[in-house]
Amino acid sequence: MSRKSKPEQVEFVLESVTHHGTAEGVEELTLHTNGGDMPARYHPAPAGTPAVIWVGGSGGGLDGPAGGMYPRLAGQLSGRGAASLRLHYRRPNYLEDCVLDTLLAVQYLVQQRGHPAVALVGHSFGGAVVIAAGALSEEVKAVVPMSSQTYGTDLAPQVSPRPLLLIHGTDDEILAHRCSEDIYRRAREPRELLLYPGCRHGLDECREQVDRDLVAWLTRQLFGQG
Repeated sequence: MSRKSKPEQVEFVLESVTHHGTAEGVEELTLHTNGGDMPARYHPAPAGTPAVIWVGGSGGGLDGPAGGMYPRLAGQLSGRGAASLRLHYRRPNYLEDCVLDTLLAVQYLVQQRGHPAVALVGHSFGGAVVIAAGALSEEVKAVVPMSSQTYGTDLAPQVSPRPLLLIHGTDDEILAHRCSEDIYRRAREPRELLLYPGCRHGLDECREQVDRDLVAWLTRQLFGQG
């Protein structure tokens, strides 16, 4: 009687990176993996400096909420000496795949770009992505879920000892702020929860305050200064 062997699990790897050009100091990239391609934008900083990875919601994308928060804040952080990688998923809305994408992006920044410490920022569905990826990677030093869902956040307690910042609007019409409150209760220290009165899911109504708070928090975590 023959016995079927289990299929071998294929390791997810970065095979190559295509540089499409640079516009206003930002590199347009495609990260080619053995599971598909990931468009990205890299805001450079010298090797040895920290970096931030920005991921979107269930539809992916490179710009984030609040009228293009990701390129806007990546530019601010670049001026403070931190690199950024804005990443579009291979298969948006597939949680496990998106977590793998984010982990591979961490590996790219650490191994090929020389950024030893990485923070993760994700919005909505992306909040669950960065919680899971942050819990699984030693190179991740800080995690920021914004307007996050709760599905896929079982690893929230394992983000610790990395600092966790939860951001949510109290008038979120898609995912109630109770979602971030639930994650906060399950997470361990160090953790913070910032609620913005009157702010909806896309954070447009509190854009300026979120920008200031997020840049200040990331600067503290990555550089140890306000």
